[in-house]
Amino acid sequence: MLLIIQNDPEVPPGNFDDIIRGLNIPCRIVHPYNSEALPPVKEISAAIVLGGAMGVHDTAKHPFLVGVKAFIRECVERETAFLGVCLGGQLLAETLGGRVTANSPYGEKGTLCVTLTAAGEEDPLFAGIPREFISFQWHNDSFEIPAGGTLLATSAACTGQAFRFGACAWGTQFHPEVDRAIVDCWARWTEETAPHAERFLADFVLKEQTYLEVSHRLLGNFLKLAGFDIGNGTEKGP
Repeated sequence: MLLIIQNDPEVPPGNFDDIIRGLNIPCRIVHPYNSEALPPVKEISAAIVLGGAMGVHDTAKHPFLVGVKAFIRECVERETAFLGVCLGGQLLAETLGGRVTANSPYGEKGTLCVTLTAAGEEDPLFAGIPREFISFQWHNDSFEIPAGGTLLATSAACTGQAFRFGACAWGTQFHPEVDRAIVDCWARWTEETAPHAERFLADFVLKEQTYLEVSHRLLGNFLKLAGFDIGNGTEKGP
């Protein structure tokens, strides 16, 4: 079973949910911010941890993050396939000892270019994805690559766009899961971005097809690496 951890009611799986349903992948979405318990790691085949408006250090205000961090740590220890997106990637980095900076100078917002490193071009998560590709950014915080991790992608504004730790744990700063509704919602979150919401959405729509092609490929690669048979939506046997 694939587990998706949603940390924020306004940060849902987006297009990932559509892809997973279309592939008939057995999946469960858990909402720990709503006091839903996380299952034992031993009962899942893979996990995706989504983003959120909170930061990795905000455990006093969002105590459920303590449990999410423990869950991520066990995924790494058990070598359970793991993908962390934005906050999820920051939580992975912090769990592994990497520094996460709140309100860093590397924040980005919009539909922007990401560039794979040489290691990223060889990484199976990015198989079939161009060296330069379009994705969506919406972050103020940023992570540093933890010791032992491999930098896989960068951008003009933020060096840490993706990394791998071990054989099967990945974190991204960019968002491959958004759709039009999510972009429109996030753009209206603050007084800073709300006046530009239409521009953010129009730019996303203009690049949407290319964006979705990359997102579908990345998620498909992850599911294959996690042992799912993409052809029939089942998990491969031993």
